[in-house]
Amino acid sequence: MKILALDTSTMMATCAVLDENQVLGEYSLNQSETHSENLVPMVKEVLDNLFLKVEDIDLYGVAIGPGSFTGLRIGVATVKAFAHIYNKPVVGISTLEALAYNLPYNKTIVPMIDARRDRVYTGIYTWEDGATKTLMEPTVLDINDLLDILEKDYEDVVVNGNGSVLHRETIKDRLKDKVKFSTMGNNYCRALSIGELALKKYRDGNMDNFYTIVPEYIRESQAQRDLRKKEQR
Repeated sequence: MKILALDTSTMMATCAVLDENQVLGEYSLNQSETHSENLVPMVKEVLDNLFLKVEDIDLYGVAIGPGSFTGLRIGVATVKAFAHIYNKPVVGISTLEALAYNLPYNKTIVPMIDARRDRVYTGIYTWEDGATKTLMEPTVLDINDLLDILEKDYEDVVVNGNGSVLHRETIKDRLKDKVKFSTMGNNYCRALSIGELALKKYRDGNMDNFYTIVPEYIRESQAQRDLRKKEQR
């Protein structure tokens, strides 16, 4: 079974092709321009180099967020079109879960994606029985509110994602010796992780409908938005 996986949830656009448990190719590009210009050419280049066509793909995996609203729409729309045209199954994967999947066998994994204004999209995960387990559902938090939670309730924390890079000094100051930072290569959501997770979920019978799959935009709660408005007055 050949899997094509895409992620466009941040400035890093990435695609990968897998064949069961074998990686055939992976392409990542950090860019300031919109993914709409480069995503399909990236996919074509990877497939051409593997002497494959889009119709040769058996399963599509795609990051559905959180992340850039525009980027997510582009990635999801591309996969929806492929799956619809060729009538193939599709599986949507949380960007945060895929980031956590980059760091196997750690006790407490905290991916962070920059949400601007000192906020991060985040969740808390652990590794259990060869798979990621969610300890805190994906949400958006002020970085200091997240660090309050980690400082109080968690030990042996490993962080990754562009939010952890942006707020590195704050995280170090607050969590000190209880936190470790990911290596550079694991700080972005790799299409390879999306593909592996998509295959696992497909084998478990968890698929999405290419008509209804949509990005998962995580927004602040109404109470958080109201508080922020008061603070800005």
